Parts: sequence; C-alpha cells; structure tokens
Amino acid sequence: MGLESHILELADKHHKLDELIHDELHRPLPDDLMISELKKRKLRLKEEIERLKTDVH
Repeated sequence: MGLESHILELADKHHKLDELIHDELHRPLPDDLMISELKKRKLRLKEEIERLKTDVH
C-alpha cells in the first residue's frame, strides 16, 4: 500500500468516526464515555494523517 492510499484510508476512518460521533450526540441519551473515546480516536487519526502528510513533502 502506498503512502498516499494509506493517508486516504485513514482520512476515511476519520470521517466515519465523525459520523459515529454525530449519530451518538443526536441520540436521546448519548453515551458521554463513548463520545469521549470516539473523539480521542479521531484526534489520533488526525495527528497520524498530518504526520504522514509532512513525510510525503
């Protein structure tokens, strides 16, 4: 797998986590612990994407 395709895969996972967070926030009784964990995972993905993008350039 090339670096650019790996970045795209991570970006897709980041987007899916964003959707999960959105869905959870709009439930009648959102699970704050789950939202917190999803946000942490999303942030780690974002940091990894940014790190890989700087490696490309």
